[in-house]
Order: sequence, then C-alpha cells, then structure tokens
Amino acid sequence: MVNQVFLMDCMEYMKDIPDNYFELAICDPMYENNDAIGIKDGNSHLTHRKEYKNIINKAPEENYFKELKRISKNQIIWGANYFGLKGGYIFWNKNQTCFGDGELAYCSLINSVKYFEYTWNGMLQENMKNKEIRIHPTQKPVALYKWLLENYAKENYKIFDSHVGSGSSRIACYELGFDFTGCELDKDYWQAQETRFMEFKKKFHNEFYIPDEENALF
Repeated sequence: MVNQVFLMDCMEYMKDIPDNYFELAICDPMYENNDAIGIKDGNSHLTHRKEYKNIINKAPEENYFKELKRISKNQIIWGANYFGLKGGYIFWNKNQTCFGDGELAYCSLINSVKYFEYTWNGMLQENMKNKEIRIHPTQKPVALYKWLLENYAKENYKIFDSHVGSGSSRIACYELGFDFTGCELDKDYWQAQETRFMEFKKKFHNEFYIPDEENALF
C-alpha cells in the first residue's frame, strides 16, 4: 500500500502527474482570512508562528483548481464558501459556536448537500474519546476523513491531498487501506505530521506502543 507525503509545493508535484491519475482528491487548502498559524511544540502546545503567514495563509490561485481537477477524477475540497466552488456540498457540523458552526466542502460526486455531525475541537475537546492534539490551525479529525472515504471512495481508489497539514487524511487512508499521496509545503508541518503518522502506525499495529494521556495524538 502506498502512503507518502512529499515535502514540496503541490503545484510542482501536480505538473508531472498524468490526467485522471487519482480517483479522488480530498483537499483542505488554506484561505486568506485565517489568522491562526501554529505548530505543535515539544510539549504539545500550539505556538504561533506569524512569520509563516504570508506563505501558508495564501489562498490558491485559479490554476491550482484546474490542475487538481486535471489529475483527479473527483474532488472534495474544503472551504467551498471561500473559494466560490459550486456544485454538491458536504457540511460538517462541529456542534460548537466558536470559529463557526461548521465547515463546507465542495464535492464533485454529488449534486445535493450531505451532512456529517461530529463534535471535535482538537486539544480543547472535553470528551477524551474524540481527543486529538491540534498540530495545525485548520486541522480536521480523522473521523471526518474516514466518513468521507467510506461514503465517497471505492476499493482500490488512489487518494490525493494537496495540503496535508496535520496528516488526518493520511491516517484515515492508511487505516482503511487506500493508497495515499500528499504534499506539504511547510517543513515544520511536514515533520509534525510525519511524527504523528509514525505514532499512529505504532498504535495501529500494536508495535511497542505505550499510551501517553498527556501527549495523546489520537
């Protein structure tokens, strides 16, 4: 099973990929109004890194969407309301009032609105069952990506994520047995998701895994 994340600009990666190579792209590009730039430090605390704002916090240009649709047969793209994407939609209800009630994704596979409800708020979540330490400002729960894959991906699909961020999409694909390829431009986020993925694999395969409630990534 392929499961890899390249430390590179997704535009550089996509230019060499054949048309319709991936069956499904599930992506969460950054948009310009998000001010929270952070990374998990050694103590699992979110630290602010404003110096990266002009790089990470820039919305994709039109050519990004053209390339994404060229290399993938279908797409699920978070931030549909920010990018003006029209079509079918998926609404994730967070059951919280801070940072909005939920998030909206464009989905090329449907022509209606589908609804997914899951209460999660990163390391602020009081319900330990749903706890995931936040290592990225726009991080989404693994459970959300698993739901997307279970509903919109078929066996042997190759999945692509242009903005891997925290690595939740990567973990969901590994757990469900899908080939996964992704890109992450920022080296600190890339390293953070690599660490998170390796910890997940240890737990998933029960390889020398020792739970640590103070630094739980899952």
